[in-house]
Parts: sequence; structure tokens; C-alpha cells
Amino acid sequence: MNNALEGLYRVVQERKTHPAEGSYTCYLFEQGIDKILKKCGEECAEVIIAAKNGKKEDTENELCDLFYHLTVLMTEQEILLGEVMDILEQRSRKIGNLKTFRQTDRNT
Repeated sequence: MNNALEGLYRVVQERKTHPAEGSYTCYLFEQGIDKILKKCGEECAEVIIAAKNGKKEDTENELCDLFYHLTVLMTEQEILLGEVMDILEQRSRKIGNLKTFRQTDRNT
């Protein structure tokens, strides 16, 4: 699984470093952070709608679109994939460790 994300990340970084004419990725970088964020928001909404509609294939495809746009965002913000993967790894070690929530007495 990591290989696909790593490959995507490398391609997006390559487009940022060496723009290619006609590249959608380059277009997003040229348009800037507002356009990138707008696309991330749109893709997130499309994931939600596809999931609500219950079509697994549509949801999978929309998730791929969202991953792509998030990768463009990461590259724009100079966030390394390895940094995100490290955080995910740290969080995975916490799975099963529920935090104790403070109980409040609503009668007082």
C-alpha cells in the first residue's frame, strides 16, 4: 500500500520541481494554495456523497481523488510523506488505549 502513495508523492513532487506543460498538477501549483484547498474540499464532499450513496466503487474512486489532492497540498506545504507516515505509525500504537473521559455531574 505504501508504494502507491510513495509513487504518487514522488510524481507530485517532480511536477512541482520540474513543471510539465499541460499537467493538471502543475496547474494546481500555478493557481496556488486557495485552488488546492478548494479542490481538497470538493473531493472530500464527493467522498461523503459517494459513501452516502453506498456505491463502493464510486467511494473508492473519490477517495483516490482526495488522496491525490491531499498529496498536492502536502507538497505545496512542504510536508513530507514520511513525516505523515511517522505520525500515523505513532497513532497506530495508541489504538485500544481509550482515554478516560472526565465525568461531570450535570446536577450541580
